[in-house]
This record gives sequence, C-alpha cells and structure tokens, in this order.
Amino acid sequence: MWRGLLLVLLPVAALAADPVSYKVALRPTGHGDLDAALAGSAQLKTLRGKAPAGPFALVARARQDQSRLETVLGSFGYYDGTIAITIGGHPLSDPNLPTWLAAQPDKPPVPVHIAPTLGPLFHLGRIELRGDVPAVARHALGLHPGDPAVAATVLAAGGRMLNALQEDGYALASIPPPEAVEHPGQHVLDVTFDVHAGPRVDIGDIRFTGLKGVNERFVRRRLLIHSGQLYQPSKIEAARQDLASLGVFSGVEVHAGRHLDASGRIPLVFDVTERKRHAVGFTAGYSTDLGGSVGVTWSDRNLFGNAEQLNLSAIATGLGGNAVKGLGYSITAALIKPDFWARDQQIEFDLGALKQNLDAYDQTAETAGVTLRRKFSKEWTGSLGLTGEYERILQEGVTRNYTLVALPVNATYDSTGLSNPLDDPLHGIRANFSVSPTESLGPPDATFVILQGTAATYFDFARLGLTAPGRSVLALRGLVGSAQGATNFDLPPDQRFYGGGTATVRGFRYQSVGPLFPDNNPIGGAAIDAATIEFRQRIWGPVGGVVFLDAAQVSAGNAPFQGTLREGVGAGLRYYTPIGPIRVDVAVPVNRPPGGDSFELYLGLGQAF
Repeated sequence: MWRGLLLVLLPVAALAADPVSYKVALRPTGHGDLDAALAGSAQLKTLRGKAPAGPFALVARARQDQSRLETVLGSFGYYDGTIAITIGGHPLSDPNLPTWLAAQPDKPPVPVHIAPTLGPLFHLGRIELRGDVPAVARHALGLHPGDPAVAATVLAAGGRMLNALQEDGYALASIPPPEAVEHPGQHVLDVTFDVHAGPRVDIGDIRFTGLKGVNERFVRRRLLIHSGQLYQPSKIEAARQDLASLGVFSGVEVHAGRHLDASGRIPLVFDVTERKRHAVGFTAGYSTDLGGSVGVTWSDRNLFGNAEQLNLSAIATGLGGNAVKGLGYSITAALIKPDFWARDQQIEFDLGALKQNLDAYDQTAETAGVTLRRKFSKEWTGSLGLTGEYERILQEGVTRNYTLVALPVNATYDSTGLSNPLDDPLHGIRANFSVSPTESLGPPDATFVILQGTAATYFDFARLGLTAPGRSVLALRGLVGSAQGATNFDLPPDQRFYGGGTATVRGFRYQSVGPLFPDNNPIGGAAIDAATIEFRQRIWGPVGGVVFLDAAQVSAGNAPFQGTLREGVGAGLRYYTPIGPIRVDVAVPVNRPPGGDSFELYLGLGQAF
C-alpha cells in the first residue's frame, strides 16, 4: 500500500518542484525614473535567471512583488496606485494557477505581465517641524505645501536639515524619519519632522591611534583642524583627506565622540593605518624607436618619521630600437621633505647619472638639483629650482664637455581631479609652463632661456548625454617651446628641441622631426610646436581603443610655427587595470622624412597624455 502511494506521489512532487520557464513584461508608466525603480524592485525580473522557481514559488514571488511594487508607487507619490500581475493570462487569485504552471512545457516561456495603475499623484499638505529648530535647519528644509509627495524628496529634506545642523556645530543633532498622515480623499500627505538639535559645540580633545613610525607632532602640525574650533563635518573630512594624501597612510578614519566632554565639547579620534615603510616598484616599456626599458625603484616613505620620501631608481634603456645605438642607463636619487618651512610646501634634492646613445648624439651626464615646490590651490602648483649638470656629448664626430647651471621656474595647473598620473583623465585641463634661464660653459659658452608650455584637455561625451560617463572621450594636447638668447648650434645638443615619438609625433622615430645633418641624423632646433587630437572609446569591459592624429614642427630659428610640418596617424588598444590603462599604439607617418620608418609601435602604462 505505502509503495503504491509513493509511486503516485512521486510524479506530482517532481512536477511541482520543476522550475518554470517564464519571461516578464513590465508595462511602462511614462515616467522613466519610476519605471527604472519598478524594474529594479521586481524580483520576478531580478531573480529570473539567478534563482529559478517552481510553480508555487513563482506565484509566491509574484504576490510579494505585487506588494513591493505598490510600495514603490507610493514612494513616488502614487499612494492609490495598484499593481496587477498575471501569469499566462491568469490572475494571482486563481487557485488553479500552480497546477496550470506545472503542466506547462519549458518552451515557450510562460508570459508574466506586470501592469501598474498610477492613480492620482499626492501632494504635500501641512509640513510641521517639531522641537527647538534653529533657523539653519528651517532654511535647509526645501519643502513646500503643494510639492509632489515623493518619499525620496521628503527623506532628502530631513537629510539636508541634519547636514545643515551638523555643519553649524550641532554635533549631536538627530532627525528621525518623518511621520506621514495620508488624506486619500484629498490626495494630500501631511508630514511632521521631529528635530532634536542638541547643543552647538566646538571640537574638544583630538587623539590619534595607529601611529607607529610617523611622529605625532608632525601629524598634529599638519592637521587642518584644532581643538576649540566649531564642529563642522566638512572641515573634519577635509582634514582626513589631507592626512591621507601624505602617502604614509593606507587608511585614515575619523570618529566623533557620542558624548560631550566635561567642557561641553566633542572629542575626535583619528584612526590611521600606516603603509609599509619600504616599497619596491618595477617599470617596463617598449617602442620601436627607443627599444625596451626596464627599471626598478626602491622607496622609503617615512625616512625620518615626518613623511620624508627617499626614492632610488635605476633604469636600463636602449634595449634595441631604431633610434638608439647602444645601451644606456638612468640612475636617480631623490629626497623629498614635505611641509618645508610652511604647509603645502616641499623641498626636493636630486642626484642623477645618465647615459644614452641616440641617433642625435651620445651623452653621459651627472646632475644635481634642489627644487622648492609649493601648492597654491587645489589646481595650481609652482616650483623654483637650482640645477647643475656636467655632461659629455658626442655629435657628428665632435665631442664637447658642458657645464650647465639653470634656475627653472614652473607653474602647473591640473583640474582633472586625479592624484595618480596613471589614472585615466575624463575631464579638465592639465597644463605646465616653464622658464629656465641657463648658463652653459662650453665651448661654446652660451646664456639662454628655454621657454616651454604644454597643455592637454579632455572632454567626456557623457556631458552631451550621448554616452555613459567615461565611455567616449576626446583628448587634445598642445606644446610650444622656444630657446631665446642663443642660436641653434650655440645650444648644447641635449638642450635643443626635437620632435618625434610618443610625446610629440607618433609614427616618427624619436628625435627625427626637425633639421637634419647631411647624413639624416637629427640636429635639433631652437623652437618647437606640436599638437595631438585623440579619440578614446571603451569597447567592452576593460578593453578600449583610440584613434589619433599628431603633428609637429621643429625649426632652427628661435620662433615656433616654422619648419617642415610632420604628421602621424594611428590607432591603439587600451586594457584598463586598477593601476592604469595598458597602452599599445601603432602609428604611421603621413609625410615620412628621408630614412624614416614606415611605422612605429609603442607599449606602456597609462595614456599617452
């Protein structure tokens, strides 16, 4: 008997447990934001592929959606709105619906229709603020009788009032969700906010936790806020971000006390996590003109306990390449001390040794310099330096030794909002202007000034509503430079301007754009101008592509916009990673010079500019 009963029940149980194949159609309401909210809240849509449901589970899911979506209608002010859901044309109230679903084949999928009926839009009626409400909160409310009774708008008003109170020093203020009273016959919603402002307070004791190698005295001196200052979350957050920008912390959190201290002030605790003191980084790149390069950098992020940085790097260059004649190297040491004499001011000491064997010249050099750099605003940075260089240069069979002393002055503007130069810029401007008075002890001796300006700007087509943010970007770059006070051949070869390569004209061999010797080796010039237009397009996922046009001219005279204009066109691929896009570009010259290459290939990390 039991065996027979089991044989009868097994097919029914198995049939009821089989997932139902279905598709969902949501009838548009005519309101884009509401339709998006309904679609995002409908588990019939969001769980269709993730969590298959049997007949009974599908009906239960639809009933839950009916209640859930009516709540969504109410949140947009349609408190009398209703949701009708049918499965295969059957209403959810049909008692035979699960049995009917169990009998359906997998194909075609069962149609599920969701039909919203909005009803009248409710508006705000009486708006009441209870409690001792400061004027700053009343001004921030932003609600008026007659406004649509949209839940998000009402809740946002409470958030604005709370933010305004806290920003005005009411650190312990609280505003619970408002009470709402519905008047269906009038289609009106009354709301009441209970405002608990509490006392207006100053910042009390400021403590630090997590400091190990970084000196607390340095951090306190760096901190943008102080005890006795009015409590303002925006200034506290600015202080937190500023500490995080020092480079010695991997995380900075700030917590306000839940209770006032004995003086009626609110204490703060900055909880920091220090980064590892030492770091090793590796770099690599390749282009058909300069060949390959590999490098290693060792860094001490906190040399003396005050966020001083010591960076030692060594790079091997000239590993192949059609614009180089042998291996080279670049060895540098840099010591950076932040907050030197003043906040947002740092001093940097540099030592370096360089060797390169190029088509234009062979060079070995030793360099030293000191630079004082100051950040004037979020966008503007300026620097003043003193540099010295002793170099030996061989060009066209003639070897000369030079001693150079320069006073470089730089101004940099950056409105891209990016702190990492490898990040992909989507908007804003990057510009640099430099003036470098230089004394060259040859022979020939020369006194000259090198003037140079570069700028790049980025336009995201999302600003026109044409694409998603960051998907389609137009990038423009320009460069103008001139050496004043010396003729072309009075300038040391490494101080002249050269075009060609990823920094000016892709598609042309490095330094090949400009005046040439009879053997077609580069001479270099006393002036340069260059421009680039590049379109960057995300294709799918982390993969993107670019197309570009570069142009430049280098002249033997001191005035730019003279000489032979050289142009290169090309395309490339980008693979976007957390540390920046991996770049592969191929470019061809439009008007190739004598002895020039038919194309150039470039590989690197980060955008070309």
